[in-house]
Amino acid sequence: MRPRNLDEFVGQEHLVGERGPLRRSVARGHLASLLLWGPPGTGKTSLARLLAQTVGADFTALSAVAAGVADVRAAIAEAQDRLALNGRRTVLFIDEIHRFNKGQQDALLPYVEDGTVILTGTTTENPYFEVNSALLSRMRVWRLEPLTEEDIATIVRRAVEDGERGLAGPFGPRGGIALADDAFEHLVDISGGDARQALNILESAAALAEDDDARDGEGRVSPTLSHIETAAQQRVLAYDRAGDGHYDTVSAFIKSLRGNDPDAAVYWLGAMIAAGEDPKFIARRLIISASEDVGNADPRALQVAVAAAQALDYVGLPEAQYALAQATILIAVAPKSDATGRSYAAAMEEVLRHGALPVPGHLRNAADRRMKAHGIGIGYKNPHDFEGDDVEQQYLPDALVGRRFYVPGDQGQDVNIAVRMEARADARREPPRRKKVRHGADTMGVFGGAMKSAGEARAKVARTQRDDAG
Repeated sequence: MRPRNLDEFVGQEHLVGERGPLRRSVARGHLASLLLWGPPGTGKTSLARLLAQTVGADFTALSAVAAGVADVRAAIAEAQDRLALNGRRTVLFIDEIHRFNKGQQDALLPYVEDGTVILTGTTTENPYFEVNSALLSRMRVWRLEPLTEEDIATIVRRAVEDGERGLAGPFGPRGGIALADDAFEHLVDISGGDARQALNILESAAALAEDDDARDGEGRVSPTLSHIETAAQQRVLAYDRAGDGHYDTVSAFIKSLRGNDPDAAVYWLGAMIAAGEDPKFIARRLIISASEDVGNADPRALQVAVAAAQALDYVGLPEAQYALAQATILIAVAPKSDATGRSYAAAMEEVLRHGALPVPGHLRNAADRRMKAHGIGIGYKNPHDFEGDDVEQQYLPDALVGRRFYVPGDQGQDVNIAVRMEARADARREPPRRKKVRHGADTMGVFGGAMKSAGEARAKVARTQRDDAG
């Protein structure tokens, strides 16, 4: 299902759309050495092939995982012969180029420099850290983004409907395929912007459905939501809580903590200790309950639970029973809030539904100044530069702007947190005001300078020691 031309290529409109720089460049017959940087399944290899095809260049592919310097030299020799005998240019494609070591990357330099090959590399890693500066300076870096849900939907529909190369043709099940609507939507959701993953899951689900003889009214194989989930290897974890004394007692202990009953909680604690329960297991349950059932309504609960676990390590039983009982009673009588767990579960639900969404450009880490040419790190506002040490700006991915996960409870410290959050929201509705004076030094600049100074001092001592030894 690889696209056969740029018109069939899905996604990356900023590069190969109607006004995209790569499309416009190859339309003029020009293609310079380049590096395609982006996550898996976004079309890097397909795009490299199409660019070579569009300018009429031969395409030679190597994988940096398997190829060595000898393979590179052989490919270069073939390119030299092709250029000398036929006047044909060669696109030397190196997949996962970041896996080449320095020597292998250096072997490419003279031939990229003199135009023997048009080097096209792909990488999922940051090229500014993984590719030699000398080679990088001779290539243009293009950033590919994860495919959108609309892009994935287009690719899946093509695979389902194509009668020549897709599942509706000789490569698919007898009678063709019809993907149920809920299965289609789930497949698009869980693909995480990765076309390769979407097609792999689709192909496996079709095979499972054919094996189950799951067909629609027209006799077409019809993968269901269950087939998609099985193909994607998503399983719902189940826990055995059938009535054995161990789990019943633990359950009673946890529910007594949650239910604000210190008397029952210490009773079940004693029952577990007397029965020989592993005290570390009890300590783990206390730590979990402190976050799950109390949370920020009383942050001390987690501190005491962790301290009880540490006390158990230091003194062991029987003395550590005091610490376990102290943590048990504090958690049982503390104000309760499950806001922490609910907020995290809601956030995780979005992650599992859509995958890890792209980080907004202004929040990305521009560890190398050249990355800013791709919009990385541009536009970030440091909250400490503004009054109240806060400023309105987007922190969530674009697709989740306005989504709220954390809603404080109405008990204990959660009430104070809610008040602060509301006051902050009110302040953000006003125009932001920068601080007139920033007191103190630039901390990161000072810290960096201190490390540099320390390194220079160590180097000076080492030189002195070598001179003395000489």
